[in-house]
Amino acid sequence: MTTLKVWDGFIRCFHWFLVVSIAVLYFSIEEGMIELHFVAGFFTLALIVTRLIWGVIGSKTARLSGLLHSPSAILKALKTPSDSLGHSAPGSCMVIVFFILIITQLASGLMSSDGILTDGPLAQYVSSDTIDFANWLHELNFDILLYAIGLHVLAIIVYRIKGKPLVKAMITGSKELKADDSEAKVTKASWPAWLIFISLLVLLVFTWAKEPLTYLFS
Repeated sequence: MTTLKVWDGFIRCFHWFLVVSIAVLYFSIEEGMIELHFVAGFFTLALIVTRLIWGVIGSKTARLSGLLHSPSAILKALKTPSDSLGHSAPGSCMVIVFFILIITQLASGLMSSDGILTDGPLAQYVSSDTIDFANWLHELNFDILLYAIGLHVLAIIVYRIKGKPLVKAMITGSKELKADDSEAKVTKASWPAWLIFISLLVLLVFTWAKEPLTYLFS
């Protein structure tokens, strides 16, 4: 066995930042803290856009292309779990599902409106029917996202029982692999990802997020 770094710094922080941001999104909407909800949404938007860009130019285990597996490969991995450098085939499917759900949540939120005081930044560019659909989808999709998170947590527990500490790997960035399964280096320095992320945050702070931030801290 050999210990290999398989998750770069941005991927690990992305994972935990996403956990926190979704928790804040849930808490803020339940408590009626709409300004905080929008700010958390814009933070999540910068996070997911950076992750998608890093999925093209980033570390090998961060690549979006590595998430694509054939149905036969997924079934084989479910029947006979084995070590992998990055996400397993079933794990990759879960990541893709999360990407779809989160992007759907963000897109619908940007076009949503309560019809009184609060509008998403894109609501002014779409029809009232589209806004109504976005409002409906935003609520429904978040419920689906919560179920997906529950399934994800259950899978982590099952894998932990089977001796695969997925959470530990996402904290330390390292995995223990068979020597013949390892490669010399699969991660890159993540400073380009952080530069992209910070640039997007600054852009959002001075555009869409400016008004809710002003209300939040006034």
